[in-house]
Amino acid sequence: MKNSIPDQPGRDAAAAGSPDQPAPQRKLWRAGTLTYTSGGLAVLFSWLLWGDFAWSMRERAVYPVVQLLVKRFGASDKVLALLLSSLPAAMGFFLSPVISYRSDRHRGKWGRRIPYILAATPFAALFMVGLACSGILGDLARHHLGGRLPSGLNVPLTIFGIFWVGFEFSAIIAGSVHNALTNDVVPTPLLGRFYGLFRIVSLLAGIIFSYWLLGESEKHCEWLFLGIAALYGVGVVMMCLKVKEGQYPPPPEARPGERRNSWTAVRGYFRECFSKPYYLWVFLAMTVGGLANMPINLFSVPFCKSLDISMTRYGKYSALSFVFSLVLAYPLGALVDRFHPLRLGIASLLLYALTTLGGFFYATTPTGFLIATVAHSVAAGTYGTVVGSLGLRLLPHSRFAQFASAGGLIGSAASIVLPLLFGCVLDRSGHQYRYTFLMTSGMAFVGTILLIAVHARFMRLGGPERYVAPE
Repeated sequence: MKNSIPDQPGRDAAAAGSPDQPAPQRKLWRAGTLTYTSGGLAVLFSWLLWGDFAWSMRERAVYPVVQLLVKRFGASDKVLALLLSSLPAAMGFFLSPVISYRSDRHRGKWGRRIPYILAATPFAALFMVGLACSGILGDLARHHLGGRLPSGLNVPLTIFGIFWVGFEFSAIIAGSVHNALTNDVVPTPLLGRFYGLFRIVSLLAGIIFSYWLLGESEKHCEWLFLGIAALYGVGVVMMCLKVKEGQYPPPPEARPGERRNSWTAVRGYFRECFSKPYYLWVFLAMTVGGLANMPINLFSVPFCKSLDISMTRYGKYSALSFVFSLVLAYPLGALVDRFHPLRLGIASLLLYALTTLGGFFYATTPTGFLIATVAHSVAAGTYGTVVGSLGLRLLPHSRFAQFASAGGLIGSAASIVLPLLFGCVLDRSGHQYRYTFLMTSGMAFVGTILLIAVHARFMRLGGPERYVAPE
């Protein structure tokens, strides 16, 4: 299916039907070599958002249910943090830069982003099936292998960990270029509104999962995983087959006398991405702001269990927070296109810091926790919506995936250390999960200060009207 048109200057005049009457001018939108009519743009957005819906259902479903599974297998808070955050971050630290660097330089008939997403998605879906069957496979292993297994080995948790590594490996490959695909095919003036629509789709996925499925996840997690795996595999593959990338300039050539090898690529990667202090400020600010919600999100299910809150009740309140965020999503996206995501990001992250600070004092009872969680979710969602296109606005377009992965290196390093720190603090505090709100608030305040520092440098580079990403 085509979603763009070539430039054809004489076509509208012929269609007008009268040589004396000027042809109506069609509104055209451009993204690189791609040119869209309004209808073509609607088709593009429809397929991208369908793929994003499948992607979001995977994101919404996997991590809450995985928390339940890991706890069912007897894991501590530190092990939970290690498996769900530190281990994937460590894998991403090494894998994402390689995929991003190669993707920016790949040229093929399928484009430079879609081949990586299309290759990784079926494997991610298959590993989700394995995650669903971890408990069953653990029981079979103990039944048939018996005493040949090492004493004290947590067999279901070990099998879960193997499938989890495979799942994250596949997800990291696709995730490394997912935003870059949007950057390549969506016209820049519409990025804010597109991410507003993306946020709506993500929230609809959250509402569906939280309201109807989360309460059943403890009883039917295996079937839930199987259904989400099918939806994710089919939905993302359909998106890849329907969305077309444009033509790209040739990849940068090696310097005179420089040989093309892995070591040269590594040196070039770090030289290009980390030699300018401006981008270091950008990477650090986006990392701290993006990870600010980690303490609450990582331990939300154990927090519920500590207060004897059922998953059904928690799911209803989560769905309510998504409804509030859904109403705000598109207006926020329109404001982003008008005022710039950096400015709105500063205001929304400060609001999030104050909201979670209040949650620390309020989340002492089941009702208080649920209300504080709704406020946290809406405030975090507001920040996520307004900065969704921030990297696309600040980083070089031609090497976006590479620079985005460089920022991801800092995020991965932080994601390796911080969850273990949070888990140790909670284990030693006797599982006082209320401290997750305080830790989140502190990170949000620091992120706000860093975004203000980035804004000062952004204005010196031309501000919203004349900014050009330094090369």
